[in-house]
Amino acid sequence: MTGIHGRRGPFEDGDIVQLTDPKGRMHTITLKAGTAFHTHKGRLDHDDLIGRPEGSVVRSTSGVGYVALRPLLLDFTLSMKRGATIVYPKDAAQILAQADIFPGARVIEAGAGSGSLSCWMLRAVGEHGRLYSFERREDFAEIARTNVRRYFGDDHPAWELTVGDLNERLAEPGAPREVDRVVLDMLAPWECVDAVADALIPGGLVCAYVATATQVSRVVEALRDHGRFYEPHAWETMVRDWHVEGLAVRPDHKMIGHTGFLVTARRRADDAEPPERRRRPAKGAYGEEWQKSQKKREGGGGAAAPEPAAPEPTAPDASAADGAGE
Repeated sequence: MTGIHGRRGPFEDGDIVQLTDPKGRMHTITLKAGTAFHTHKGRLDHDDLIGRPEGSVVRSTSGVGYVALRPLLLDFTLSMKRGATIVYPKDAAQILAQADIFPGARVIEAGAGSGSLSCWMLRAVGEHGRLYSFERREDFAEIARTNVRRYFGDDHPAWELTVGDLNERLAEPGAPREVDRVVLDMLAPWECVDAVADALIPGGLVCAYVATATQVSRVVEALRDHGRFYEPHAWETMVRDWHVEGLAVRPDHKMIGHTGFLVTARRRADDAEPPERRRRPAKGAYGEEWQKSQKKREGGGGAAAPEPAAPEPTAPDASAADGAGE
């Protein structure tokens, strides 16, 4: 099942169509014979679109032209009915790439929300993969179910949507195990680290999508302290369009800035003891709070961890010293 993007041929009754006016404004409609689309620019009969090839230009009763196309998944997610905030396409693309969601993968998603990320991941894992989505709120789960059905045309065979708390559901008999990826789009993903580690295969990957820098810090430190994940990686992406009109080639005045942070980490084998990660710390990074956490991690014994040693001073160059004395 490839969804709207995979459909070909002339428009049919029941197709979802995106109409774009001369100012670039988009309207998403579902074709139904005998009905019409109304705007302040006039009426456009659905029958004028049914049977015509994709990419046709149709005109309203006032003469305004609209380009008719089946929406891309990017367009569909931006126009879908929402309960929770959607995962925007730029972040969904990063999740698919950086979390390496591959055909046939077994994936757990916590926080189905409005179903936007579910659509992206279902198309990535394909019919032979498996996506286990968990959503606490029944009303959000219903919106996600409706949006996924609308995009794919029916229930996707690889999708299993469960209403409930991730920690509680993964503790139940028959809960998904030996999964390849876990994607957490939730308020406090650090609360699920134990359950995620138990569900992932060695070498599997967890990806957390959070909104604030405080959440990033808590997720990263929770993964580091847990002991079963390799070094986490955190980042964000920003997208800037460009205006290209003749010789006027410049960045656009608007851009898609911060929408969320992403954190990924790989699951280690249970008996693996990784080498200590060497990193150059910021001044003061290893203060009293860090030393307390180190004591706790090491079982409370021993002296506090020392401050990182400062680099040894470099001996002055002899030739420079001779020159200075002249």
